[in-house]
Amino acid sequence: MLAPIAGYPIRGVIWYQGESNAGRAREYETLFPLLIGSWRRAWLRPAPAVPEGGAQVADFAFLWVQLPNFIGQGRPKDYMPPAADAPPADFPLGWAALREVQLKTLAAPHTAMAVSIDIGESWDIHPNNKKTVADRLARAALGSVYGRDVVISGPLYDTMAVEGDRIRLCFRHVGAGLVARGGELRQFAVAGEDRVFVWASAAIDGETVRVWSGRVPRPVAVRYAFFADPQGANLYNADGLPASPFRTDDWPLDPAGPSDRGR
Repeated sequence: MLAPIAGYPIRGVIWYQGESNAGRAREYETLFPLLIGSWRRAWLRPAPAVPEGGAQVADFAFLWVQLPNFIGQGRPKDYMPPAADAPPADFPLGWAALREVQLKTLAAPHTAMAVSIDIGESWDIHPNNKKTVADRLARAALGSVYGRDVVISGPLYDTMAVEGDRIRLCFRHVGAGLVARGGELRQFAVAGEDRVFVWASAAIDGETVRVWSGRVPRPVAVRYAFFADPQGANLYNADGLPASPFRTDDWPLDPAGPSDRGR
């Protein structure tokens, strides 16, 4: 597929795919970086001065869209929305694990990602809102490829610190500041050593977010919007870009469950 165009001058690639791999996130964690590397090698350009034994590798930018919120194609007639107070464990992860892989792949050089967790459609795998996705990709390209002074991403989880009965989260790409759009922060869950997640309170504190629950006096892990269709996820930066879903733990994931909506 690439052979006829490989080698033509390009500045980068925009990639929007992953839906069909959503049930094989661990496999995708290997395949996606391999794809990026193989395409860059396909565009290998000889350099006038490469040290003996060295190699010149094309390093064009690779931008992609993180999968949006989604339950399934076509709403079943007998679908019953979950109770508002259902615990996090009742909600299957769905595409959350694949989104996590897409987030991790930002460790590769010259990459950027447009988050779309807020503009998908629960029952349509092809969301209608193409413009917002395009605008976010354009921002990423302008800032990361063309050197424009623009914020290229929404907040991305960086580090955490346990402070007594609370966890403080730090982020990259805060821009002009963190924002809770439409009221108090939602879609945060916290767990202790028992690995049982409960819904948590969360509040912005400068360029950080504090998370806590009276039911978890000694928290060790936080998850944000880590579900197939996390309705109401509302952590943004002041530039209007949404935070990527994330988790601070590395515990084994169980993608199955009776429902697909987050709180």
